[in-house]
Amino acid sequence: MSRLTVNNQPVEYRLDPATPLLWALRDASNLTGTKYGCGTGHCGACTVDVDGRAVRSCQVPIGGIEGTYVTTIEGLSRERNHPLQLAFIAAEVPQCGFCIPGIIMTASVLLKHDADPGEAAIRGAIRNICRCGVYPRLIEAIQRAARAARGEETIPAGARPGIDPADAARVVPALVAPMHDSGSSPAD
Repeated sequence: MSRLTVNNQPVEYRLDPATPLLWALRDASNLTGTKYGCGTGHCGACTVDVDGRAVRSCQVPIGGIEGTYVTTIEGLSRERNHPLQLAFIAAEVPQCGFCIPGIIMTASVLLKHDADPGEAAIRGAIRNICRCGVYPRLIEAIQRAARAARGEETIPAGARPGIDPADAARVVPALVAPMHDSGSSPAD
């Protein structure tokens, strides 16, 4: 059994100690914001904060990090109002969004160690792969988040993600064809 603190909650994983942290988080803790990308530690989609270090969770066995504090994208901010999350939304950084949790977690570790990172520091820290190519907006978003974290700027919160339940089942007449019973044909 491996004991960790995940998102400020003590967790005891009853898994093989060789189980990668990624799978403990996703499968045992249902923290699916940490993504499986390459499985080799190259892409960074699975990056989490382990004791203040950006760690590729697909490469770390849970038995090797016993007693550590792990923060995932879900633990960064329950209300999704962390300066990085707000800055990424304001700069329209996410496209498909798959790599964004890993990039945000890498950036959050950077900001813990460098409250005012320059472009070179950001480029050096963010080695995550984004197939959509969000890199041009990434640097300014991280710098804006740093300014907000230092209290020099306010980033307005955007609309909460999701669909209003009233809109979820709304019927758009032009997109819904009439149903036919099995005894009639569409030509009837």
